[in-house]
Amino acid sequence: MESPEKEEPFLRHVELDVLIPKLMREKARELCMEKVEAFNHCCKESGFLMVFKCREQNAALKECLTTHYTDPAFFEECKQQYIKDKLEFQKTGIPAKNRTQKLPTSM
Repeated sequence: MESPEKEEPFLRHVELDVLIPKLMREKARELCMEKVEAFNHCCKESGFLMVFKCREQNAALKECLTTHYTDPAFFEECKQQYIKDKLEFQKTGIPAKNRTQKLPTSM
């Protein structure tokens, strides 16, 4: 029997199907940053012809992102991060994105 501290909080449908996948997309973009930058650079260089000229970069980017999106371990990692952020928010009332910002040194 697990201790109550290790039990995961109940996650609503919107958390499992919307919020955690959103976190997965954000983290996957960071992990695939090299391919994101290559695709963006190609698009800027190609203008209207990007649909034809950037196929290779687009395919590499999609492959990288899809690898992460379909990885159960990556989902679990993001879910645990979401739970950690949720519990911290419940304790402090400060959203995760605001917790990392530096406080002003003078007023």
